[in-house]
Amino acid sequence: MKKVKIIIADDHLLVRTGIISLLKDVPDIETIGEAENGQVVIEKAKKLKPDVVLMDISMPKVSGIEATNQIKETNPAIQILILTMHDNEEYILSSLKQGASGILHKDTSKDELVTAIKTVASGKRYFGRSVSQIIVESLLQKVDSSDLSQTQDKVFLTKREKEVLYLIANGLSNQEIAERLGISARTVDTHKTNLMQKLNIKTTAALARYAFENNLK
Repeated sequence: MKKVKIIIADDHLLVRTGIISLLKDVPDIETIGEAENGQVVIEKAKKLKPDVVLMDISMPKVSGIEATNQIKETNPAIQILILTMHDNEEYILSSLKQGASGILHKDTSKDELVTAIKTVASGKRYFGRSVSQIIVESLLQKVDSSDLSQTQDKVFLTKREKEVLYLIANGLSNQEIAERLGISARTVDTHKTNLMQKLNIKTTAALARYAFENNLK
C-alpha cells in the first residue's frame, strides 16, 4: 500500500514533535517534513510535494490560511488538513475558501487524526464534529440573511476598507492586519467598526461571509 506522505506545519515545536511521535507507528503514513511558519511550509510543499499538509492556522510570517491558498495555487493535488485550536467561524470559513480539504480540532484522538489524513489524501473532505456544527450554523445564518446582499450591493467601500475586509476573510487578527498594512491595531478596529456600520453587520464572521459572497477575498 502506498504511504501517505505528510508535512506538519505548526509554530510550536512540541506540537510538531507530538504529532510525529503519534503517527510514527502508523505504517501507511510517513512524515517527510515539518515547518515552523507559513513561509517555510509553502517552500517545503513545493520542494517535497507531500500528499497532505497538516496546517496550523496561527503561524508567523504567513498565516496557515494564506499558506493554504498559495500551496493550492501552486499544486492543487496537495491536500490541506487544518489542525487548529480555534472554534472560530471566520477561520473555518476562510480555510475552506482557500482550499482546505478538512479541519480538525487539536484535541482530536489519534484514530480520528489518522482517519482524517487518509480521507483527505483520497480526495475527500473531513470535518471534526465541532467543525461540522459550525459549518451548519453558518449555512443557516446565510439562509436567514439571504436578502442581505440586496441591501449591501450599493454600499461604497474605500480601498483601505476593502484591504481590511480581505485580510479579515483570510483569518488574520487585528494585530496581524495592522502589521500587514503598516497601521495601528486601533486603526484596524476603527475600519472594522466602519465596515460593520456601512454593511449593517454585527460580527467579524459575518464580515468574512460578506467578503466571500462578494468576491472580496
